[in-house]
Amino acid sequence: MKSVRLRLLILALLPLVVLMPLLLILATTRWTKDYDDVLIANVQSDLRIAEQYLGRILARTGAGVQGVAESQRFHDVLNAPPAQLATYLAQTREELELDFLYFLPADEATELAKWPVVQSALSGQVSSEIDIFMREDLARFGEALEARARIPLIDTEAAVPTDRLAEDRGMVVHTASPVMQAGHQGALVGGILLNRNLDFIDTINALVYLNAATGGDRQGTATLFLEDVRVSTNVRLFEDVRALGTRVSAAVRGAVLDDGRTWLDRAFVVNDWYISGYLPLTDSFGQRVGMLYVGFLEAPFNAAKRSAYLTMLAAFGGVLILSGPLFLRMAKGIFSPLEQMTRTMRRVENGDLAARNGPIGSRDEIGQVAAHLDTLLDQIQDRDQALRDWADELNERVDKRTAELREANAKLEETFKQLVMSEKLASIGEITAGVAHEINNPVAVIQGNVDVIREALQEDAQSVSTELNLIDRQVQRIDAIVGKLLQFARPSDFGTFEESVDIAPLIDDCLILVDHVVSKKGITVERSFDNTRLVTINPGELQQVIINLVVNAAQAMEGAGTLTLTLTERERDGQEGVQLVVADTGPGIDEDKLQKVFDPFHTTKLGEGTGLGLSISQTLIQRANGLISASNRPSGGAAFTIWLPARDDDMSFAPRAMA
Repeated sequence: MKSVRLRLLILALLPLVVLMPLLLILATTRWTKDYDDVLIANVQSDLRIAEQYLGRILARTGAGVQGVAESQRFHDVLNAPPAQLATYLAQTREELELDFLYFLPADEATELAKWPVVQSALSGQVSSEIDIFMREDLARFGEALEARARIPLIDTEAAVPTDRLAEDRGMVVHTASPVMQAGHQGALVGGILLNRNLDFIDTINALVYLNAATGGDRQGTATLFLEDVRVSTNVRLFEDVRALGTRVSAAVRGAVLDDGRTWLDRAFVVNDWYISGYLPLTDSFGQRVGMLYVGFLEAPFNAAKRSAYLTMLAAFGGVLILSGPLFLRMAKGIFSPLEQMTRTMRRVENGDLAARNGPIGSRDEIGQVAAHLDTLLDQIQDRDQALRDWADELNERVDKRTAELREANAKLEETFKQLVMSEKLASIGEITAGVAHEINNPVAVIQGNVDVIREALQEDAQSVSTELNLIDRQVQRIDAIVGKLLQFARPSDFGTFEESVDIAPLIDDCLILVDHVVSKKGITVERSFDNTRLVTINPGELQQVIINLVVNAAQAMEGAGTLTLTLTERERDGQEGVQLVVADTGPGIDEDKLQKVFDPFHTTKLGEGTGLGLSISQTLIQRANGLISASNRPSGGAAFTIWLPARDDDMSFAPRAMA
């Protein structure tokens, strides 16, 4: 009874103690994954906003420089003294909020013409790209720009080790517009240095994290990287110190800069974990030169998840504490009646058929079971004696039935042997027919070559006449054996002749013969019969061909499908005839096997067919001066076409019964 009690306790507590925690774990895991997916989707959206803003900066800068290059004022200044041009460019640079702006004549082959954006402008196209200027490139536009670009490197946890002490290159929004004024062809080139460009990065951060949609709830950051160095960022090292000069982790660098992938995952940023998005940036040469980053602090969301986990665990613990004692008390009301029934059954097992449960004191289902058990024990006691009385009679009947079964078994074995023999004979007949048809061809070749040898040798044939006569006799012997084999395998071939045949009723007869194959596979048969002329062929042979094609089509469909039989009159090479098409909706025939289907012993039903059915069918049709061919239908499935010449007389149309 201890095992019953244990099982009942397990049955009662299993859903609460085991299944509910498992369900809780599964639900928590799924919720966590969905929660993380939402965070990744958010940072992906944030990254797209930042990317669009960067694209807008490129487009706006290019449009501004193009507008100046195409303005009449600029064309007038080009014809003025150089000092006036320099003054105009300086004023325009401040108005467009550029860090440099200069005119490059097309005939000046300077170092400034190396940039692809400049080359595009010189060829007549406006171009705006992000380019990396070396220190000497920046020095052309003044020491202030060179000094602004220089950022000391700060040792950063998890970054790739480096011996460099400072980043003195500049990441520049580089734009150029063609100038096509007569006598002044060239390019107007301008740019914005993004190193320490805090207005640019703070604008991105405000667009992403301080808009009405987010309400400013997420603690977001944005950064522009030159390779793996932060050159413009609002990430803080300390409260008022931006993390300029710090570097990205090695894992992010490898994925974004080395592999060119967009990073959408958690990442360690300077001194904390962020849900981050990193987008690779390429220069005008097509090289990956930096990254655009946005991300928000992971800690608040982790705290929210922990709070949710603790709430769920507390709720589960409260349910367990309140429901456990209730389950145990209810289980106790079940144990006592069960223990009583167990003792009663043990006494019955020991041979005391008079043992009973007696009154249980419970009117529920368990009490009903106990009373029913007493009733069953009464019936068992009554039937025990009846069974003993029947035992002797049963033994007598068993002996009698055993003798009858022995006799039936002997008859069954004999019948089985006869069935096996019949099956073997049927298989032998099929094989014999195929072999006999195949032997006739080489025998004819041998006989023909013997005749050729006699003609070639003429009088010299007397020296080998014994051997040639021996070959003749053996060929005749083979021919006789083949005739007997054919007579055994195809007795209908002997004694029947060609006659005028109406194909339509013959097809109906064939469908009746193969109805068990078609109906068993759930195949729909569609007929389309025109009023056709009679043909001259042995009806048994034509019936054999049609049955073979219908069975092959049914086997090819391997289940439900449509078998279509189309009978029409068709002229071929100027001769009138009747055409029968047998089409199925199966997989069709492989193109490389389509020309081999009529070859002897070629079969796709390995282990089942002999490969002779279509070969013999072709022989029978050709013997009636007809043609048989195979093709694949455009809509799927295979189609076999039989064409037979029509009978020559004018009254060769077969009558059709009116429907």
